[in-house]
Amino acid sequence: MSYEEKGVWSFLAIAVIGYAVYLGIVLPRLAGTPIPDVDYVWPMVWTIGGAIVAGIVSRILIEIVAPSETSKADQRDREIERTGERVGNSFVVIGALAALVMAWFEVDWFWIANAVYLCFVVSGILASLTRLAAYRTGGFQEW
Repeated sequence: MSYEEKGVWSFLAIAVIGYAVYLGIVLPRLAGTPIPDVDYVWPMVWTIGGAIVAGIVSRILIEIVAPSETSKADQRDREIERTGERVGNSFVVIGALAALVMAWFEVDWFWIANAVYLCFVVSGILASLTRLAAYRTGGFQEW
């Protein structure tokens, strides 16, 4: 498994776990509390920050435990990266548009922030799954 593919697996796991932790913290607060009073900002900030730190640490640990032959991406890795980004970026745009529409209708900030965060997570998951499918199926876009 290449250095890049290990990074994709790590990113996918951290995206899913990070969002699950966020939901685990925020969902119980929704019970019996009006939406404008739900404290979601710091759990969101901490899970996003924690995911960034976890990504860095996991890459280091993975390379210590199972070192790759090289950490340089080849042409195939770069093409897979670009394709994954194209797929993932579509959900970033969807999240931005959803936030824009919700802002027009003066929806509570809780829903706007959570829609954007959900789309970031879905974007990361779909980009990772696209990359992993490309790594696993091989024969990816030959020039």
